[in-house]
Amino acid sequence: MTNETCQFMTFKLGDELFAINVSQVREVLEVQQITKVPTAPAYMRGVVNVRGQAIPVVDLRQRFGLPSVPDNINTRVIVMELNIDGETAVIGGLADSVHEVIELEEGNINPPPRIAMRWRTDFILGMGKRGEEFIIILNVNAVFSSEELIAVSEPVALAGPTSTSPAVS
Repeated sequence: MTNETCQFMTFKLGDELFAINVSQVREVLEVQQITKVPTAPAYMRGVVNVRGQAIPVVDLRQRFGLPSVPDNINTRVIVMELNIDGETAVIGGLADSVHEVIELEEGNINPPPRIAMRWRTDFILGMGKRGEEFIIILNVNAVFSSEELIAVSEPVALAGPTSTSPAVS
């Protein structure tokens, strides 16, 4: 095993510190107007306009079974580029706050525990440790299955890239 270093962007949902591989993060945005999409799954907040492109936004708290909380000054949209079934998909994830980019050596990342785990283990790549702090490293490709991405993307497609995007402001 090599002690290769990987970079992760950390963010919080409630009191838990999560991380995703920085290579999957396109950008981090302040919360702007989110346009609701009828018939979307409950965890989908809607779409945001990012330079003329409608990006679906998922409430990560709801996706992980946490109660929703009102957006505040620290709430951010993490725009991620995912690879699902060989297709590239861009999706925003709503986080309570975004913290920093950190480096972790592979040796400091352990597999997720099989028992007494609050989160679905298929969503988790591993548990990072930095000092005394544990960081839940997400497998964002697993968090959003291809069926869910289709459900999230179809209403956006119906809003229409062919229109002048009146549904997104």
